[in-house]
Amino acid sequence: MKTYALTCRNHHMQLGFPPCIMGVLNVTPDSFSDGGQFFDTEKAILHAQQMVNQGADMIDIGGESTRPFAEPVNADEEIKRVVPVISELAQKISVPISIDTSKAAVAAAAIEAGASIINDISALNDPQMATVARQASVPIILMHIQGTPQTMQIAPKYTQIIDEIHKHLSNRIQKALDAGIPKNLILVDPGIGFGKTIEDNYIIIQNLHRFHDLDVPLLVGTSRKSFIRKTLESHYPQFTNDPNAIDCGTMVTIIMCALAGAHIVRVHNVHQTRITLTILKSLAGDHISGCLEKSDAS
Repeated sequence: MKTYALTCRNHHMQLGFPPCIMGVLNVTPDSFSDGGQFFDTEKAILHAQQMVNQGADMIDIGGESTRPFAEPVNADEEIKRVVPVISELAQKISVPISIDTSKAAVAAAAIEAGASIINDISALNDPQMATVARQASVPIILMHIQGTPQTMQIAPKYTQIIDEIHKHLSNRIQKALDAGIPKNLILVDPGIGFGKTIEDNYIIIQNLHRFHDLDVPLLVGTSRKSFIRKTLESHYPQFTNDPNAIDCGTMVTIIMCALAGAHIVRVHNVHQTRITLTILKSLAGDHISGCLEKSDAS
């Protein structure tokens, strides 16, 4: 498994096995996972600090829900939600802060407030986003999505899903390079749950190794996604809307992604993820390197 050195302004990280943990902080009233629980600024700050104490290596802050069919939020409102949280957190936590946005204006305001990573689900659809990332010299995460959050789950369809995602991400990497973003500041995300069927998501996880030849770090976000809930419901209806069951299901996907060479996992339950990855590392030990190298070669 190839390891990467990632610099997020004053933060220097080594990305390898086990993957780094990105804790999710939704500063929204309509998140699919926490229902606006951290929309209040003080609650958001306390939750971020708690995630860091539990072992988060970075915090990803978003002010616009990207759940299926979510209503879009304008840039001013998004900035109003995230900047106060980022400004205060930047003074209180010792890990990098990522801004989850597809808008260049929001990314610029967040970076000025103290964020040092851009997590762009649209992968540079905003023509100014690459300029913001280049001028700030911060890492940018480019994700695959079919459609938009408003349309992505309306009958998503692929002919060869892995090949299509791979091509899309390769093209977006080239777009970033052409805009002057150094390759060592580019990461990719195959976009689990973003314009994908239940079966599509499993295929992506089973074939994560196919994305290693993009030669950039790989982030994967399976946490609490609907494919986990729907799978559990179809087999055991008593688990319907059971948050503990969904988190347990998430941990299985985290293990699979880690063993497949994911460099970062984006999660809501940092505490459980840290436990899972700690035990996984102890079980796998030095054997994992050889397994992952064989996976990369295939």
